[in-house]
Amino acid sequence: MFGLFASQHTKTRRLATHWLELADKVYHYRRDVMGEAGRAELAEAVAPVRQALRDKADTAKLKLLIEELERVLRRHGGSHYPKSGLVENVEFFLMAAIVILGLRAYYVQPFKIPTNSMWPSYHGMTGEVFMSPADEPSAPARAARLLAFGATQRRIDAPDTGEVLLPVVVGRGSVAFAEVPGRSWGVFPARLREYRFFVGQGAATVRVPLDFDMDWVLRDAFFPGDSRSLADIVGAEQAAGRLMEATLNTPLGPQRVYFLRTGRTVRRGERLLSFDILTGDQLFVDRVSYHFVRPKVGDGFVFRTGNIPDLARTGGDQYYIKRLVGVPGDELRIERPVLFRNGAPITGANAFDRNAREADGFVGFRPEGLFRDGATVRVGPGQYMALGDNSANSLDGRYWGTVPAKDVVGRPLFIYYPFTKRWGPAP
Repeated sequence: MFGLFASQHTKTRRLATHWLELADKVYHYRRDVMGEAGRAELAEAVAPVRQALRDKADTAKLKLLIEELERVLRRHGGSHYPKSGLVENVEFFLMAAIVILGLRAYYVQPFKIPTNSMWPSYHGMTGEVFMSPADEPSAPARAARLLAFGATQRRIDAPDTGEVLLPVVVGRGSVAFAEVPGRSWGVFPARLREYRFFVGQGAATVRVPLDFDMDWVLRDAFFPGDSRSLADIVGAEQAAGRLMEATLNTPLGPQRVYFLRTGRTVRRGERLLSFDILTGDQLFVDRVSYHFVRPKVGDGFVFRTGNIPDLARTGGDQYYIKRLVGVPGDELRIERPVLFRNGAPITGANAFDRNAREADGFVGFRPEGLFRDGATVRVGPGQYMALGDNSANSLDGRYWGTVPAKDVVGRPLFIYYPFTKRWGPAP
């Protein structure tokens, strides 16, 4: 710590000690290949340095002796001295990797929010729609947005002239898509969603990440100003009998398909859809605290899914983030939009209050799954209950139950990317 304030003589003595340690290393690792003459030459260079340290020789003499030892080590050091730039770089990166892996395993782990189940506390991937080519960012702006927000663009032009029609899955109330193999960032193998839009006699496609909520983009692009979810829009159109039905030839043969009419007409070659995908929040997770204190209701809550049967069966062992709403012994129930804990409205986080008021983008808690029809759920020993802040779009404990205490990872610590107003301490 105080090395900066040491005298020149002290620094030289310390340097001489380091050179002797290196000489010992070279001798022990290479004595069988140095030969008798090399071993003798190394010993003759080492002895006066050791003696000078014992005699507390002056700085100038020590420097001369160190220079002579360095010349001998250059001749006999092999891979230990002098080291090539490649070797030094490899050692540096190996040490950095060891440090990073150690930090990740025991202290702080990076985590990326994949979906919008915790919206608006944390953002998963989101879409920003541009209503016309004039609104699209310029090339410099695209580069800046890529660096600051991880924004990647999607631009789709109309294959024909006519009204834009969206094929929908009636029972689910969403736009139909196919899961296809693809590449993430053009390099890494990934599973993607492929959406198809029909215009006149043609069809255009776009591919997005598997976890991306495309319904938000389609609602904002084709039903601007409508605050309903796309599923609600589809449901209302179906109830009114306004969904368009047609037969399409598919690899499986002719199939009846329902289309949601957008009311938007485009000409061949015009921009059909334009949007950017902004990356989800990336944050550091504190893996240390829960070794010393128990998780607290209201905490952001990161856990593994390998021992939750419904999640392990479909997705294997993954990391999830929700908000902790119940500890062992708690009794929980939902009366939309309020979550009750042990008979009283839950407290412990701003997200609870905002959900209860359906304020600031929070949609309120929904009594679904285990909580359907006002059911009371009791949290068992060694278990935790975790729900998403975005109750309308969260696969959480309402559907798959509780989290085993042994699978708790930690709590969100700091949002380090992207560089938005959410950058900083995690809520």
